[in-house]
Amino acid sequence: MLAIDIGNTTIALGVVVNGKVVESLRIDTTKDTDRLKPVIIKQVNYLLNKGYECKRVVICSVVPKNTRLVERLIKESLNIKVQVVGRDLPVPMKNHYKNPSQVGQDRLVGAYAALKLYGKPLIVVDLGTAITFDAVSKKGEYLGGAIVPGIRLSAESLFLKTALLPEIDIKAPKNPIGRTTQDSILSGLFYGYGVLCKGFIDLLGVQMKAKPKVVMTGGHTQLMKKFVSPKIRIIDEDLVFKGMALL
Repeated sequence: MLAIDIGNTTIALGVVVNGKVVESLRIDTTKDTDRLKPVIIKQVNYLLNKGYECKRVVICSVVPKNTRLVERLIKESLNIKVQVVGRDLPVPMKNHYKNPSQVGQDRLVGAYAALKLYGKPLIVVDLGTAITFDAVSKKGEYLGGAIVPGIRLSAESLFLKTALLPEIDIKAPKNPIGRTTQDSILSGLFYGYGVLCKGFIDLLGVQMKAKPKVVMTGGHTQLMKKFVSPKIRIIDEDLVFKGMALL
């Protein structure tokens, strides 16, 4: 199965064989569909040239415009029907959001995958463009969660909205006390978000009246994991791919 996770920052392609992710690729998302089109075709052809036989394609997306583009390109390239999570593949969890349709499909898929793979109750922490916290109850029901701006988004906001703070490369700091402006920003981002994650995990656990398992996923997982430890013991960067395969 070819699993395609379309986010605000990246489009990730995962090859799933018998429930296991055997290869994954990432493409920077852009609003310019003319620029995006040849990159997607190139990556799909790369996977085909490696000998993968695609029998099913599933898309999970939070960017509707890119969903339509990718679906059309896949149909043209592979001549295969594409299934979209939410439209063709509902996530079979009771959803306690006041308006269930407002929950991002990636959040639901991640929660569903974590539930099936790691048990309940649980919290999923997804470190992407936004950092999301999603709670699953003892009954296996999706309760809701929290959303905060992600690491890169926060760094870009500091650069764009201030006169003197520089644009920085995102990398883990060595010390919480920064001795340059760049190190100070990195310290604030990584140690600050680490404390935020730990605090949110504790707060949600109290609200859930449980000691939930915690699963971390998302593009900044490897960079952030040591700043959140020991609160998070389960790391699964392929959680959404696995969730699409389970669906």
